[in-house]
Order: sequence, then structure tokens, then C-alpha cells
Amino acid sequence: MRFQSYFNTALILIGQYDGTMPLVHFLKQYFARQKKHGSKDRKLIAHLCYCFYRLGHALKEQPAEERLRIAFFLCNEGAGDWALLYEESWLSHWDNDLKVRIDFIHSLFPTFSPDNIFPWRVALSDGIAPETFAASHLVQPDLFLRIRPGKQTSVLQKLTNHQISFQQIGTNCLALPNASKVDTILDMDKEVVVQDYSSQRIAEFLSAIVNSESPVLRVWDCCAASGGKSLLAYDLLADIQLIVSDIRPVILRNLTERFEKAGIKKYQSFTADLTNAKLKTHPEIAGAVFNIILCDVPCSGSGTWGRTPEQLYFFTKEKILEYSTLQKKIVANLMPYVAANGYLLYITCSVFKKENEEVVALIQENNKMELVKMEVLKGYDMRADSMFAALFRRKG
Repeated sequence: MRFQSYFNTALILIGQYDGTMPLVHFLKQYFARQKKHGSKDRKLIAHLCYCFYRLGHALKEQPAEERLRIAFFLCNEGAGDWALLYEESWLSHWDNDLKVRIDFIHSLFPTFSPDNIFPWRVALSDGIAPETFAASHLVQPDLFLRIRPGKQTSVLQKLTNHQISFQQIGTNCLALPNASKVDTILDMDKEVVVQDYSSQRIAEFLSAIVNSESPVLRVWDCCAASGGKSLLAYDLLADIQLIVSDIRPVILRNLTERFEKAGIKKYQSFTADLTNAKLKTHPEIAGAVFNIILCDVPCSGSGTWGRTPEQLYFFTKEKILEYSTLQKKIVANLMPYVAANGYLLYITCSVFKKENEEVVALIQENNKMELVKMEVLKGYDMRADSMFAALFRRKG
């Protein structure tokens, strides 16, 4: 039976995967070698694998076959073509309501609860509902687009003409089913930017910045990655002089390509290790101060594990301290570069207190840094990522 074959192939892949590379790359390598799998086969096998890791740390004592069966049941609202792999008792409890499915699995496996999926409840930032957050990992997050200035009419018209379903959140944010194919319909980075809902909410922090010092804002996106936050700042703030840096030269090449598509031509970029005491020797920032420093630090990524559940499965608590230590080194090295009355915007895609509130407390120990706004951006009730942001102003 074809679907049993998909199930068996997924089990083989799960047995081989060790988490040392992103699951998406592991699967691509496998399918590149195994040409027998068509596009539909690849999609279904990959979906099974992702379901397996969405269970996180729950029921790890169960055999992989049983755990995959449970995971698929919990992660999908209906059995569909997979019904022949399940007993009637399971099918009769296969409800659209996730809570009904969770309760049924608990009746069969009393040790199961959503808390087991994400077992670090006590480490969470304040305000996060632990059980709701944990259960959200069973649901595939949506695809979010940010419409760039002046492009709203054309974007909405193109999506409507191609019968692409979407939900508009506010003026410029669109939520679409995750599998939506829009890159052949929309001009990516020119008309829209792929950017999670919570990441788009960083605009609320940028809007809180009051510019009274300079007609042109000097902005340093110091952990720029592929430039999503820089694009947001460019679109939101009236006039900026932009410098971007990252420790990874490859990711800066990706940023350059995105900026070219987005029409951003005036900027500087350089590679830098922000934990290095020799940071001040970089000519791009030597002796400089900035009106705004965007600091989207390397982190556990724990707020985004709904998209990369394999990271949840292989994560250990010891890594939280490693990231927190790294983040504290970075912010300490950045302090001298914040201009008088300038701003430091600290951002993580983490849900852990040590990476969030604990780093904020360190920044506040510098009596020149005043906390303007801080918030856990809880995306788990929006089929989105969860993030954390804190805006500081340096007293003049």
C-alpha cells in the first residue's frame, strides 16, 4: 500500500537523522539521491517527518513507529488517505478540535500532556502560557508577508486574480497557508517581504523612536542576517544612513541580493564577531556612534521551533546558558556605539527568560540606558513565531 510505504520511508529517515543539519537540507539530500520519489511522494514523506519532531520531548520512550502514528494523529485535523493505518477507535476521535485529539492520546498514554512537548516551563519568559505555547508546536505556522510601501493595491489584486487565499492583518501584513506558492506571482523583496507576524511587530518599537538629534538617522543592524529588520527600518523610518554587519560572509551575500531587489543602494556592510574585544578596530565603526542599533542577537530560536521542530527535539537545557552568555558579551560590546539620546533595540526569537529578561537586566545595570518598551511578542496564538524585544534609550 502506497501510504504504508510513505510511512515506512519516513521511519527510515527518522532513524538516520541526527539533527546536525537542518531537517530541510537532510531531506533534500535524500530525495536528490532517491529519484524514484515524485513531488507528491516527497511532500508526504517530509510531512510525516516534520510531524514526528513536532511531538518534541513527549513520548520519547515509545517506539518510533508508535510515536510517528501519534504525531500524525495530533498534527492533522483529519485522517484522509491515511485512515487505513489507524484503528477505528482512533478514527472516531479524529476531531478538528486539537484538544479532543490531545485528550484521546492522553487516555491511551497517560504520561502524555502538551507540557511534555516543551519541558522547560520554568525557564519561560513572563507572560507566556506554557501549555498553550507547548501545544502550538503541533500546528504548522502560517506564511506571513509584509507589503512594502506603495505596493498594497497591486499585491492584493495579484493574489485575488490567482485565487490565493489570504487573511489581511492590519494594513500591510498578510497571513497565508504555509504551502502557498507566491514567488511566481509576486515580486519578492520588491513588492513583499517574507516576514513573520511577530517580526513585523518590531515596527511598533521602531515607531516609538523619537528623532530629535539628527536629520538623518545613523542605523547599524549589527546582526543583520539576510536583512529583514534592515528592510523594515528602511521602509518605516524617513531617512536612514544604514550600516549592516554579520559574522557570516555568506549570509551577507544573501543580504546584498535582497537589497538589490528591494532597491536599497546606499549602505555599508562588513563582517564582524560582536563578541570580540577588537570590534572597535573595524574602520566602518571606529569612533562612530549610532542613533539606532538593531541587535537581533544569535539565540536558541525557541520561538520559531514550530517551523523547525527538529530543533526542539534535539535541544538540551544547557544550551540556554550558552546563548545567554553570548548575548551578554554582544550587548556589552555594543554599548559604546549608542549615541547620546540614541537607541538600542534588543531582539531575540527566544522564549527563554535567560535570553530575554536576564539580558535586559544586564543592560539596565548601565545607568545611562533607560528602558522605553519591552514585550514578549506571543505569536503562538496567531500561528506565528514568538519573539522578544526591548527598546533602550541612552540618556544624553
